[in-house]
Parts: sequence; C-alpha cells; structure tokens
Amino acid sequence: MTKRILITDANIVNEGKITRGDVYIQDGMIFSAGADLKNFEADLTIEAKGKYLFPGLIDDQVHFREPGLTHKAEIYTEAKAAVAGGVTTFMEMPNTVPQATTLELLEDKYKIASEKSLANYSFYLGATNDNLEELLKADPSTICGIKVFQGSSTGNMLVDNPATLEGIFEKCHMLIATHSENDSIIKTNFDKYYKEYGDDIPVKFHPKIRSAEACYDASKRVVDLARKHGTKLHILHISTAKEVSLFDNTLPLEEKRITAEACVHHLWFSEEDYEDKGTLIKWNPAVKTADDRDAILQGVLDGNIDVIATDHAPHTLEEKSKPYTQAPSGGPLVQHSLVALLEMYHQGKITLEQIVEKACHNVAILFEIDKRGFIRPGYHADLVLVDLDDPWEVSRENVLSKCGWSPFEGQTFQSKVSHTIVSGHLVYENGKFDESQKGQRLKFSRK
Repeated sequence: MTKRILITDANIVNEGKITRGDVYIQDGMIFSAGADLKNFEADLTIEAKGKYLFPGLIDDQVHFREPGLTHKAEIYTEAKAAVAGGVTTFMEMPNTVPQATTLELLEDKYKIASEKSLANYSFYLGATNDNLEELLKADPSTICGIKVFQGSSTGNMLVDNPATLEGIFEKCHMLIATHSENDSIIKTNFDKYYKEYGDDIPVKFHPKIRSAEACYDASKRVVDLARKHGTKLHILHISTAKEVSLFDNTLPLEEKRITAEACVHHLWFSEEDYEDKGTLIKWNPAVKTADDRDAILQGVLDGNIDVIATDHAPHTLEEKSKPYTQAPSGGPLVQHSLVALLEMYHQGKITLEQIVEKACHNVAILFEIDKRGFIRPGYHADLVLVDLDDPWEVSRENVLSKCGWSPFEGQTFQSKVSHTIVSGHLVYENGKFDESQKGQRLKFSRK
C-alpha cells in the first residue's frame, strides 16, 4: 500500500458544501483536509486540477451472487465493477446458494470477500420462517443487518408466517431491512395475466402484477410493526409515490427508527421504458409510472427517503431473454450508479451535495458505520475523484460486471470516475486497477 497520498486542488464535496482544497492520506486514513497541504510529504501525489472529490459511495443493497450463483456474478468481479464506478463499500444480500441464514454460512462469505473484494464489505444475515434464534445471536457491531423478504424474489426466502414476522420485529435489536411486497396481492394479479397470456405476458404488465398496492400494503405492515415494537426498520427500494408518505422528514436521521431507500433504477426509468428495454429492466419491485419515479425523487430531496442505492442484481443475458414468467428480476447497476446520479445533477434534478448526502453520509449514519462515509480527519480514506465533463458511452465492451451487459447500454454519461481510493489504497486509476490490497470488513458503532 502506498502509505502517503496527497490529492491536490480538488473540489471537495462534503457535508453540505463544496470547497477547493487538498486531502492528505496516511496509513489508510484521512490525516488532513484543507486549503493548502502541498508541503506534506507524499509517496504519491494526485493532481486533481479542479476535478470533484467525493467520499466513496456506500451501497447498502447489492447481490454479488457468491457462493452458488457464480455463473452470473462473483464477489471479485462485482466489487471490481463497484470501485470502477466510485462505490467503495457494499452491503450484500443473503439470497445466495446456500442462503446465508446462519452465522457460519455468513462467515463463509466474509472469508471470500477478505480474499477477493477490492471494495469494503458487509453482509446481511437472512431471515426465514424458522431461524429467529440464529438471528438473535448476531453481533450488531460486525454485521450490517438482518434481511427480511416479505415478497418472494430471486432465491425465494419469503417470510410469510405472521407470527414469525412479529417475533423478528419484537425481539431483534439490530437493523432489519425489508423487501416489502405483498405476495398474495402479486399472486392474484399474476393469475389474471397468466390466464390471458400464459408464459408470454408482455413485460409492460410487470408493474401491474407487482403493483403499487402490493408495495404499499407490505410497507405499511412493517412500518406498523416497527412502531409497535420500536424496531429499527429500513425499507429497501421504494417504488411508489404512495409509500413515500409512510416516512418522516421532520426528525434528524440519527433519531429515526424507520428509514427508507431509493434505488437508481426507480429514479431513472419508468414504465415507458419497457417497450425499448423489455425484461432488462424487469426488477422487483417493478419500475412503475413516471409520476412514481418523480415522487420518489421528491421524497429523496425532501428527506422522507434517506439513502440511494442500487439493488445491483446481475443475471446472464440468456436468463433475461427468456419469456416473462422465466426471466429473472434484477440487473447490474453498481458500476454506473454514481455517473447516473451525476447525469441527474447535469439535468438539474439533484445537487452534488445531495448526492453525497444520500449515497455516502446518510448510509454511514443510518447503519452506524465506524469512521466511513465522510471526508474527515481520522476517517478511513474511501474517496472517489470525478471529472464532471468527460463524456463516454456505456457499451458491452466497457461493462465490468461478469454478466457483461447493462440497462444503460447506449447511454452517454457526461461524468467519468478517474480515481477510486479504498481504505487508503489507490485501487482504480483511469481504467487500470491495482489489486495488491483488498477492501476491509465494515465495523459498526453499535452495541
């Protein structure tokens, strides 16, 4: 590892403001950030020349598919795509094979990441209808949270026993993250369309099958449970306008017990894109109307929705090319989340400071991550340098995810990531990787 790195003349985007200055890194940590640090001795100097320096993005929801599903993704390839896109830290979901529903199986994933991941990492412990005792053994200081699937999705870890769900919310003192869709509503909707179309249901009906009603019903149910028991609840991938009203924007994030996440695809696409993109934008929950998309963004800006993530979930093109009933939901996003958000900045929809707040600062606050997510002395040096005016087009050739495709293919982004630093190590520079140091396991400041 290069012990001392000096970044000079950057536009530093941090804690609600943009300041021109330098950042000095020593032994993996930010030693100083200020107006003129050019006298500091460095082993490596990065001349930013006015590029924009952000804290590395923290993605609180990814599916990297290892173990068991490595034909479509693996921790090594997806973490590599992440750091190329400016995501320095990820939290990965338990619906792998085997499912990470015991602490022993969870530690197997941590071991793989320690050997292969270029990004920092944490993993969720998966809830089932019968593993409550295992969930209660989890150490909140070493695991990001517990994942509950209310709606069946890839991997089918559905928690559909009301008594089990109640028990999880009553007894677990750790953050619970939910995929909230009502499975019975979805099944009723699906049966209606299947009766008419069979396996070849047009994908444009996906948001009618996995409907706004199914999302709101399930989200309200867990919000009510969390209020009843005082549970720390985080609802993932909000996809409807109606759900936004379930969340508070009057409390500071540190005081909230109930929080929400928006994903890049629900901020970018709408049902109008199914005609062109087809099953490539088939996600659970579904991409819905333009009004839903706009309301989610407004919820992000107003503070009802606290963080932005990806739900990065690769499948092969062969799998995605199957008929509606067989094509899995999910797609690769982690390489392009920051540049997509920066494109929204160029479109006047969000500020740079708000991007950093929602994709860096707030994730660290919400999960109580130890010393990450901010450009502060004494914090781990997770940083990304971006040129806001270096256009490039997404193509199959420059996609780094193992699946080899992107829903953004053909899109020109105005901004480009030039450098990514993970835990004080320059891992990515202008298309080249230094894989000599791996990322670190997250620690959490909770008891």
